[in-house]
Amino acid sequence: MAVYSISDLEKLTGVKSHTIRMWEKRYQLIEPSRTPTNIRYYDDEDLRFLMNVVLLNKNGYKISKIAGMDESEINRKVNELTADRDDNQANLIDAITLAMIDLDEIKFHSIIDKHISEKGMEKTTIELLFPLLDKIGVLWLAGTIKPAMENFITLLIRQKLISAIDKIPPDSYQSGEKFLIYMPEGETQELSFLFIHFILLSRGYRVINLGTNITLHDVQDAYKIHKPGFIFTMINEAQTKIDLQDYLEEMELYFSKSTFLISGYQAAIQNYKLPDNAHLLSSMIDLLEFTDDLKKKERVKIDETVSVPNSLSF
Repeated sequence: MAVYSISDLEKLTGVKSHTIRMWEKRYQLIEPSRTPTNIRYYDDEDLRFLMNVVLLNKNGYKISKIAGMDESEINRKVNELTADRDDNQANLIDAITLAMIDLDEIKFHSIIDKHISEKGMEKTTIELLFPLLDKIGVLWLAGTIKPAMENFITLLIRQKLISAIDKIPPDSYQSGEKFLIYMPEGETQELSFLFIHFILLSRGYRVINLGTNITLHDVQDAYKIHKPGFIFTMINEAQTKIDLQDYLEEMELYFSKSTFLISGYQAAIQNYKLPDNAHLLSSMIDLLEFTDDLKKKERVKIDETVSVPNSLSF
């Protein structure tokens, strides 16, 4: 059984420790257990209960009213709340966090599938899944969540992204441009990488995804086959120990006829000189803007090709 301190509860619920203590004392909402040496602690059931209380409180229920409900009524109202249409991002992220803590894939799918049906995979990922991952990262660093919880939710998000990619048929490639994408050796940020694959496909581009743990020699082999116009990679992890200047110079030597796009935390903070045929995409917004600009240029080329002059000379 996992145990939590009151500071853990504060990090997970967003409610200050002194407020939690006030709820305990004034409303008897939750009662901590104590060690033989009288140290307060909370268990998984306490955490789930408190997160439900917080979710109701954020949606207009007064603590005094919640305190008068039994646990089954609180659970029922939370289920009704998360089942109703709700565009409040923070509430939905809280609800998904609770699904993670409960290891409840049914609740996760219910929330995410509803959001996807209303707003699409792209907005769902940007508005819900990435902020959720940011929150999980903070909780992980704080030691507040367990590895099983993180692995559970990461796998579910991965499944959603792969499913979205699989739903885009090959005959939807509207552009002649090809993107070869890969992650270098030692990189682990697969969820962002899968979302990028989805974004490129959804814009009508052909994507050759080489996957993770790829060397430049591997990229060369694929390059000889496809001759892509664009090569994309991400460098996030400090432990990869990639010298970006050397790496980019080597890429320029091998792939001089292509444009290569580089993203990731390490790419954003290290000092180096970009080759003329390279672009730094510091954020997901940069990637979206780059692809949108590329589509505009393609449309201009098409319009120029099919345009008919106003007068003809014979």
